Amino acid sequence: MSVNLYPAFGVLLIDDEASFLRSFSLLLETAAGINHIYTCEDSRQAMDMIEKHSIGLVLLDINMPHLSGEALLSEIVERHPEVHVIIVSGLNQLETAISCIRSGAFDYFIKSSEEKRLIDGIKRAIEMQEMRLENQEMRRLFFSDTLKHPEAFADILTQDKGMKLVFQYLESVSESSRHVLITGESGTGKEAIAQAIHDLSGRTGPLVSVNVAGVDDSFFSDTLFGHARGAFSGADQARSGMVEQASGGTLFLDEIGDLSLASQVKLLRLLQEGEYYPLGSDKPKRLNARLVVATHQNLDTKQADGSFRKDLYYRLCTHQVDLPALRKRPTDIPLLLEYFLEKAAQELGRSKPTVPKELPVLLQNYAFPGNVRELQALCFDAVSRHRGDILSMAVFKRACDNADVSISPETADAFFQYPVDHPLPTLQKSADLLVDEAMKRANGNQSIAARLLGISQPALSKRLKSRKGLETPSE
Repeated sequence: MSVNLYPAFGVLLIDDEASFLRSFSLLLETAAGINHIYTCEDSRQAMDMIEKHSIGLVLLDINMPHLSGEALLSEIVERHPEVHVIIVSGLNQLETAISCIRSGAFDYFIKSSEEKRLIDGIKRAIEMQEMRLENQEMRRLFFSDTLKHPEAFADILTQDKGMKLVFQYLESVSESSRHVLITGESGTGKEAIAQAIHDLSGRTGPLVSVNVAGVDDSFFSDTLFGHARGAFSGADQARSGMVEQASGGTLFLDEIGDLSLASQVKLLRLLQEGEYYPLGSDKPKRLNARLVVATHQNLDTKQADGSFRKDLYYRLCTHQVDLPALRKRPTDIPLLLEYFLEKAAQELGRSKPTVPKELPVLLQNYAFPGNVRELQALCFDAVSRHRGDILSMAVFKRACDNADVSISPETADAFFQYPVDHPLPTLQKSADLLVDEAMKRANGNQSIAARLLGISQPALSKRLKSRKGLETPSE
């Protein structure tokens, strides 16, 4: 069986036999979950239907009255070269097949072909069309540097270029039927991105979210697949699982990297077969939702140590986005700081406090291991403790003081840039370089620069004064 397909374009079946059109449509819907199907008995009406319904794939018979399949193939290739055409003929003629392929057909199948081979060929054509449309959309977004649906990202506050590129990528794959893997550290906003993917998809069903971290195998099966009445002790009535609840929409599995190997096998089978069995039932149900998964884990490392299946990873990573950590989005920190302080003040029924000018600079030099979620928590804590007009920096300083914010050797090496055959700078010169870099990062604020260097503010002030004295000519 193939997984469900939800192409962003129509699939047109053209054949003069009404019975074949009915049976073939049913096969595509039930065996592969392919939707957006249109049928045409009169080949003379085919071109109008292609233009009217934005057809991306045509399944075409050869022997038809009025206008033959070969003649229609030539017309489609000439007027709509972007449309893929698969010949599905009752004739097993090698010369005809070769002629059709040379004329531009994507593939050629005999009606009596094995069902799986035929479905796989159609699925392959749909996937290639989707890739073409995604690449086309990505090029358009790249050169225009705009978003078609900025409202989908309204809840994600950012002015970072890297995040904007993530948004553009998601727009380009929004209507794809393929699954999406979201990676990034905890607190970077993976849930918000999953919501945006669902909103962009245009699916009429709901977004159903499940955090699978720490879920054991039996609970995982019951949560996702549901159970039939009497499936186990206490199962007095049937219960639908999350897969069924997400029908027509999106199923979001958070923390997929924490899933046990036994549960990974069940998820892999769901993706491969496109169907599942509720616990205690012998009647399969079809997957009718797009899957979006997220993890803060390094899946490459987990594959290497055998704790995450490679075949499952390859099923999930057709579309993948990696969200940047907050420390890599320094321009977003002042923006988010103002937003969270305003939000905290509203929820706590207080006036928004005035932000000290040193605070954004301090936070832009903090690593934020908890990312956006940590900044939000710090803002709420600070507002809850606030007294007076100007916001106290105590909560934020405490977080920074408990972290290792000194300049690392790697960072220092990045601005030394001395060739191998060049004499190394003196210790005095090296110290001056570190002081200059810290003052630059702190926008001239000695308190923050001292924290970056891991020394006291009086020690830094004394050093700066001694340097100034050395640079001033004696009278």
